[in-house]
Amino acid sequence: MVATMKGQKDMTQTIIRPLRETDKPAWAALCSDYLTFYKTSLSSDVYDMTFTRLLNDDPQDFNGFLAVQNDVPVGLVHFLFHRHCWRIENVCYLQDLFAAPHVRGTGVGRQLIEAAYAAADTQGAPNVYWLTQEDNHAGRQLYDRVGTLTNFIKYQRPA
Repeated sequence: MVATMKGQKDMTQTIIRPLRETDKPAWAALCSDYLTFYKTSLSSDVYDMTFTRLLNDDPQDFNGFLAVQNDVPVGLVHFLFHRHCWRIENVCYLQDLFAAPHVRGTGVGRQLIEAAYAAADTQGAPNVYWLTQEDNHAGRQLYDRVGTLTNFIKYQRPA
């Protein structure tokens, strides 16, 4: 799926498209910036495996799109379809969303989320959900416009 939209601030054309094998260096740079935002890093083995999974054609594996402006990737979204005990159809978990700082506020994040929504619709998965940190105020301004805040609290196994 390829969507072409105009950025809100500077009218730069943004193309949302699936990841390609040749995207690995630019994708890795965006992922690194994304992880820096969350004050973490990963080994190169994790980058390699994640990229392999994103290109895999297994319907239960990860999917990824890039936002591209002037042939330069400026954002990414990763999502996964999975079964759910309360639904017959799969649901879609939007795991990662990142827009480079210089394109924030131009609609790139919204376009990436809407691309994940469209992919979910195509797969017959009516529910798309994601998590964010409570203090991600800039991201939450967008999420409040494109999603519904739930009252769930996340727990995880201690390290």
